[in-house]
Amino acid sequence: MSSETQPVDDTRDAIQERHTEAREELVPDDPVRHYIGGKWVESASGETFETRDPTTGEVLGEAQAGTGEDIDRAVAAAWDAYESEWSDADPTKRQRVLTEIADQVEEHRSDLATLETLDNGKPIREARADVALVADQFRYFAGAARTHGGETVPTDHRKNIQTIREPYGVVGAVVPWNFPLLIAAWKLAPALAAGNTVVLKPAEETPLSILELMRLVGDVLPDGVVNVVTGYGAEAGAPLTEHPEVRKVSFTGSTAVGREVMKAAAENITDVTLELGGKSPVVVFPDADIDQAVRVMMLAMFYNTGECCTAGTRLFVHEDIYETFMDAFVESAQGLQMGDPLSKDTRLGPKVSEEQVERTLSYVEQAREDGARIVTGGGQPEDEALADGCFVVPTVIDEIDHDSEPVQEEIFGPVEEVFAWSDYDEMIERANDVEYGLAAGVITQDLSKANRAARDIEAGNIWVNQYNDFPAGQPFGGYKHSGIGREQAKETLDHYSQTKTINMRL
Repeated sequence: MSSETQPVDDTRDAIQERHTEAREELVPDDPVRHYIGGKWVESASGETFETRDPTTGEVLGEAQAGTGEDIDRAVAAAWDAYESEWSDADPTKRQRVLTEIADQVEEHRSDLATLETLDNGKPIREARADVALVADQFRYFAGAARTHGGETVPTDHRKNIQTIREPYGVVGAVVPWNFPLLIAAWKLAPALAAGNTVVLKPAEETPLSILELMRLVGDVLPDGVVNVVTGYGAEAGAPLTEHPEVRKVSFTGSTAVGREVMKAAAENITDVTLELGGKSPVVVFPDADIDQAVRVMMLAMFYNTGECCTAGTRLFVHEDIYETFMDAFVESAQGLQMGDPLSKDTRLGPKVSEEQVERTLSYVEQAREDGARIVTGGGQPEDEALADGCFVVPTVIDEIDHDSEPVQEEIFGPVEEVFAWSDYDEMIERANDVEYGLAAGVITQDLSKANRAARDIEAGNIWVNQYNDFPAGQPFGGYKHSGIGREQAKETLDHYSQTKTINMRL
């Protein structure tokens, strides 16, 4: 089968010009600064780092290289804001603030989406969808802030036992580069709704959109309620997760780093929410509609260039329809429009960095060495217009050992591994035979089969005949090594607060 993707109707010069124009309009010439205590401040070290456009390879801008000293300043500012104002903010005020943040996001959605695309490389249509979800998160938790209460425990007439929910105080949040603004919202909205203040560290690859959000909402939030420190993981992220005055840590990223975060938090007995890696299975039953199954799998695998922790990277197709499905699936993968993510026609943009390109292609090469068949893709595009970017061609692999490293480990790129199955129990055993359990998909016209498979698969999120749907209010989190806790739902407020019991003798 051919490994060519849909040709790109663009030129290198046109892409460069488009991105230069967007950069000049939206990115400051001077290095962007930390946002601490309601002020824009430079790093204590005076050092900065570059953030690059993964489409063109050009420098987008510079950000502050934060250190432990900057984290100390931010944590102190967060405690000052908590003790002087935010701890006394009633649910009505918190609701009003979160609603106003949502208003600002919606008013400036175009600029925020363009910054996401410049910094991350995701197609602009996906960035716009992300920004809409950001606003939805803040609106959802604005409402939830007024419903988060305790309860009265039934007892005899001589006692009154009640529980109340209280915030932790200062929350530390570390967010990844694949959904920079959306995952920041997943943490900020519930943390603020529960009454906490926050110190947030964005990924060093993608700091621009969250800093722009803080510029937009600076007049909405009391000073110090949200603080943003940019920098690398070892220099800024680790001091935040290890900080003795941070009462709660929320981290999204790889399982390997999540283990280190959990160890660091253990030193101070700090509560953690961890949303980590995934190697999600999608099961296609023999009664599935082929066209629908292909549409679902294109979204499951290639959304955000495969840089999704939920990506359906292990595809189990029943042997009765395997060849028919594969023909249609590979044809669709080859037809994906790869190109400038600022173009509305682009379906597959670049990966976030050259490092991630090398990582993805190393897994493909390992699969090849292990005897797998590269059905399509497996490299970078030959189109001259894309030569400066971090692009990887959509890749489909089969005839691969399920125990091999490329199957067992998270590739985090546009690489699908496909397996035929016939026996249900054997298929389920294999679907569960990874250390992860974040998400899964089931495609069938028989809802009884769908229900059975959804219950048998070890994962925190199961989609049936669809994929990557994230409405506010839907709990999100994983089993096994995919994490601890749930995000973006009402129960998330419990993860950002603690229970106090008051037992009163009458």
